[in-house]
Amino acid sequence: MEGKEEDVRLGANRYSEHQPIGTAAQGGGADEKDYKEPPPAPLFEAEELTSWSFYRAGIAEFLATFLFLYISVLTVMGVVGNPSGSKCGTVGIQGIAWSFGGMIFVLVHCTAGISGGHINPAVTFGLFLARKLSLTRAVFYMVMQCLGAICGAGVVKGFQTTLYQGNGGGANSVAPGYTKGDGLGAEIVGTFVLVYTVFSATDAKRSARDSHVPILAPLPIGFAVFLVHLATIPITGTGINPARSLGAAIIYNKKQAWDDHWIFWVGPFIGAALAAIYHVVVIRAIPFKSRD
Repeated sequence: MEGKEEDVRLGANRYSEHQPIGTAAQGGGADEKDYKEPPPAPLFEAEELTSWSFYRAGIAEFLATFLFLYISVLTVMGVVGNPSGSKCGTVGIQGIAWSFGGMIFVLVHCTAGISGGHINPAVTFGLFLARKLSLTRAVFYMVMQCLGAICGAGVVKGFQTTLYQGNGGGANSVAPGYTKGDGLGAEIVGTFVLVYTVFSATDAKRSARDSHVPILAPLPIGFAVFLVHLATIPITGTGINPARSLGAAIIYNKKQAWDDHWIFWVGPFIGAALAAIYHVVVIRAIPFKSRD
């Protein structure tokens, strides 16, 4: 009997040499490193204004949002401007969704280490509410994101002026058959999905707890954008990003682009706020581990 118990102990030791230990679910031993919560970002941090990394991050947000609008709106123009009048001859709605989601995946991967890879004022707003960045940085990011979006849409118009002006310019609006309430609801829920995914995919506490589960953060974030676009393109053209909606509206600059424009700011900001509240109050309220 004692021999069998010794074999079990030896087997457990061999297993532990090749498996991650110390996660919350597994209840690691005395050598486990506790997760340390980073302090909340200050509301205003004057030192940031004298740091090159602060401005470098803003430039990264500008360029990323510029490229995001350029590729995504150009894809939209290729679909809606198809001379045959049939989306079968183009990438279709699925292609548009892949364009938005794929670019977010690529750009978040490229800029995450520089600015955090927000590329969206709603994401920035949600992270600000969760005290992940200061008000100074949040406002700077939003300004740079909007400027990048305007420039990106402007380049698309420069390449395809007639096609751009004759096919809506990629501007968001509530589709016929839907009410403004429908559009607002779609934007709230869609942005909630995106920002909730951002919180979950970038949560350092989760990374410490689930260290045995490798997560490439840009992948779920980009996939969330893809799925939300599949669901809401028929309703609003999918905003969930105020900078994207503003850039297209300013460059297109026709009445239909401005009639429902408020929805694409109010909806995403409400959705981002709800995601931040859910993450901070509900998800992060669960103790990391308990000790007897």
